[in-house]
Amino acid sequence: MPPRHMAATCAAVTALGALVLTALPEASAAASPVPVDAPSAARTLGADTPALAMLRAMQRDLKLTEAQARKRLENEAEAGARAGRLQIALGKRFAGAWVQGPTSAALTVATTDAADAPAIKAGGAKAAVVRHTLADLRAAKSKLDRTATAATALAAPVRYIDVRTNRVTVQATSRAAGNALVTAARIDGTLAKVKVSADRPRTLHDIRGGDAYYIEDIARCSVGFAVTKAQKQGFVSAGHCGEAGDTTTGFNQVAQGVFQASVFPGHDMSWVAANSNWTATPYVKGEGGQNVQVAGSAQALVGAAVCRSGSTTGWHCGTIQQHDTSVTYSEGTIDGVTRTTVCAEPGDSGGPYISGAQAQGVLSGGSGDCTRGGTTFYQPINPVLSTYGVVLKTNAAQAEPPGTPTTPTGSWVSGRVYDTGARVTYDGVTYVCLQAHQAQGVLRPAATPALWQRA
Repeated sequence: MPPRHMAATCAAVTALGALVLTALPEASAAASPVPVDAPSAARTLGADTPALAMLRAMQRDLKLTEAQARKRLENEAEAGARAGRLQIALGKRFAGAWVQGPTSAALTVATTDAADAPAIKAGGAKAAVVRHTLADLRAAKSKLDRTATAATALAAPVRYIDVRTNRVTVQATSRAAGNALVTAARIDGTLAKVKVSADRPRTLHDIRGGDAYYIEDIARCSVGFAVTKAQKQGFVSAGHCGEAGDTTTGFNQVAQGVFQASVFPGHDMSWVAANSNWTATPYVKGEGGQNVQVAGSAQALVGAAVCRSGSTTGWHCGTIQQHDTSVTYSEGTIDGVTRTTVCAEPGDSGGPYISGAQAQGVLSGGSGDCTRGGTTFYQPINPVLSTYGVVLKTNAAQAEPPGTPTTPTGSWVSGRVYDTGARVTYDGVTYVCLQAHQAQGVLRPAATPALWQRA
């Protein structure tokens, strides 16, 4: 089946058919050392104190012991920092990174130059020498996305960069449809592969992340993450859940807020400003209704564990399969989403994905269900925060108002989203960003070697 977005509605309304219920110099690949007295990446990112609800769900869905689940979260936090340092050191030769194993103990970093292998090993990872750089793969995927028409995209609804195979994968309803798209895009055969699947992703329609909310008293979605913007409080969710101007009520049917902005298709993001009766909290709803804290938005690696909360199916976990994915629903194509093995059903749309204590994104769509399993896609959180200029509500106190430089001469700004490789100054020192994230008041460069390294 092609992808579909799932829509859920109030009990009196017919389902909509959607998931709303629906660098270092090029000659050198040596990474900068971490200060001896620096806090660990796991501690910086909150992976050393995971919520019990997350641990239980990881044990259930990933078949782990509690000790394995704890170790996996710690290993993934450390691996993200190591991968960021190596990506910056490798520069244009970088071809992706991923973790594997029950506890994500093995980090692999890919390069197009075999001479980088010793430096990658010294940086704490296994080297994979491949043919294509990550930039090459992204360019090929962009060509596929530009070539896909409304009709052909429905027959080849999912396109993603698979760093583990060093290919761009086209998931299609038939091999002929996939091959036709690759041929039309004029992609080198070594760059792309076709995967045949009957899955038809659909958007997942339906202020704590994972709680239900209702749009115009008709459709139901799930809250993504609580955010603030100046004096306003609210939340982000999926774009297909509502349009700018639409009103919302909360899980308790009490008047809640108004959609300030929404994008779908193209992307799948929105943000809702709540009225004064609602307060943003740094939590998502975990198993049994327990609160799971949100500490930041550092992007997790391919292969990392990720958990999702939704108002229909609750709390479920899986793994990140690919970033940089494009998926076509009947309403159109969205780009830049992440593909996962986490299940979902109508009404879960817009709900939060979290890895450890780090926000990852909001549910867009998928296929399958939570009985037989499935595939889902989420809109990454950092582009949402950046697009709307909102600040993720976290359990870390804000040391200064968002948008204010920490020093008169510094360029690091609390509330700004930084990508891997971004350079800032702080207290007269230049730093390079290791992992994409939104800067928070207490997560300053000098104190967070998991996120920043000296240039």
